[in-house]
Amino acid sequence: MTDVSTGYRQTNMEILLAVVTALVGVGAGYVIGSRRAVQNLLKQQQESGNSALIKASNDAKELLKNAETEQATIIAEGERTARQRISDADAKISSRRRDMDEEDERIRRRRGDLDKRMERLDERDQQLNKRQSRLDRKENEIKKSEAVMLDKLQVIAQMTVDEARQQLLDSIELDARNDMARIIRQVESEARETADQRARSLIAMAIQRLASEHVSEISVSVVHLPSDDMKGRIIGRNGRNIRSFELATGVDVVVDDSPESVTISSFDPVRREVAKRTMAKLVVDGRIHPARIEKLVEDTRAEVDKIVKEEGERAAYETGIHGLHAEILKLLGTLKFRTSYGQNQHAHAVETAHIAGMIAMELGANVTIAKMGGLMHDIGKAIDHNVEGTHAMIGAEFVKRYGVKDAVVNCIAAHHHEVEKECVEAFIVEAADAISGARPGARRESLDGYIRRVKQLEDIADSFDGVEQSYALQAGREVRIIVRPEVVDDYTSIQLARDIAKQIETDMQYPGQIKVHVIRETRRVEYAK
Repeated sequence: MTDVSTGYRQTNMEILLAVVTALVGVGAGYVIGSRRAVQNLLKQQQESGNSALIKASNDAKELLKNAETEQATIIAEGERTARQRISDADAKISSRRRDMDEEDERIRRRRGDLDKRMERLDERDQQLNKRQSRLDRKENEIKKSEAVMLDKLQVIAQMTVDEARQQLLDSIELDARNDMARIIRQVESEARETADQRARSLIAMAIQRLASEHVSEISVSVVHLPSDDMKGRIIGRNGRNIRSFELATGVDVVVDDSPESVTISSFDPVRREVAKRTMAKLVVDGRIHPARIEKLVEDTRAEVDKIVKEEGERAAYETGIHGLHAEILKLLGTLKFRTSYGQNQHAHAVETAHIAGMIAMELGANVTIAKMGGLMHDIGKAIDHNVEGTHAMIGAEFVKRYGVKDAVVNCIAAHHHEVEKECVEAFIVEAADAISGARPGARRESLDGYIRRVKQLEDIADSFDGVEQSYALQAGREVRIIVRPEVVDDYTSIQLARDIAKQIETDMQYPGQIKVHVIRETRRVEYAK
């Protein structure tokens, strides 16, 4: 049994060894086959690489050969270009050298010419010095001769040099004055021939185109009463009603012996208008007591403010002027209650604006500026009782604060000659103001004021030397002056008339213009026996 087992194990071992041997043989065969495949592959790749290397070497040789050929071509072309440029540069240098040689030759010639000129100038300078020396000697001789002759002339004429010079100057001055007076008279005569006719035509045209009403009689603010019993109710118990009225309105109420009327007095025309309207309402209503008075005064003040605004806007609308500030329109409306010499200033402003616009249109001036200057030329009269100064300057300063053009400001400030006129529209506004104020029926003047103005006019004329008598004529529109002929000659009378006119313009204020008429007359009487 043991032997059988042993034999069996030997048989298994042999079988296992055979299997292992077979496996080893198969693996060795596979490894050997793989190695041969790899060797074959390497051999193929080596053969392919050698062929590519040979091809690349051939390509490189070909490229190298082409590069050498191209290099030779480029070098040959560069050498040719360099030789050409060198040749061109040599030619330019040769040309420049020739030019420089020619310029040097011209400079040498010019230098030679300058040297010759300098020599000639030196010779002339020497000749001039010699001539100057001779002239100096002759001048000294002439001065000595003049001194001797001057001494002889002074002895002969019995007059010094200064006296002779003064006499000569006096003679020349007299001749110049005579010539000046003659020229002035000639120019004025020529100007009158053309200017007077043109001016009359323009003024007549402006007045005819603007037909305004005559001024109405101005009077104090008077309120009519239904009966004299109403005066007691206005005064009230112990005067309380009239005191309340005066405090509320800022006016003075005059209750006198005038039948069925009371007088309202105030320097401010707007206050006076408010008081007048309030008093009329109280009289109609009949209820007169302090509380009622204050209520009516407040309502009437608002009513008058509305009227002022509407009148200002109406004035601007009628004259075609737009864009004015509200404060300017308010002052224009305030002129509705202001008068001057009996002429309503609101109507005067509108009238002046229309006349100025017509004249400006005829003369080719700026119509808008002329109209604005004419409309606002007296705007200062609405505030001159509150501010110190003339109404022209006050008005100019006021409108300037609200952006009005400088030309319009100058028209306002210069219409009474307080500043110089800077534009033609300023002259037009002054003329339009004079036309509106001086036309027939425009203004009225009290007897006392008229007498004072005429007396002042004659006093100004009598204050000049050589005036014998003076007379104011035509309501002060003309002054005739009779001069002494032995003191004032014909030419001096022209200057005298001009001086008197300037003095009147400086010292007096008047509407329109004043004609100064100087009369010189020489009379001699002889008797035949």
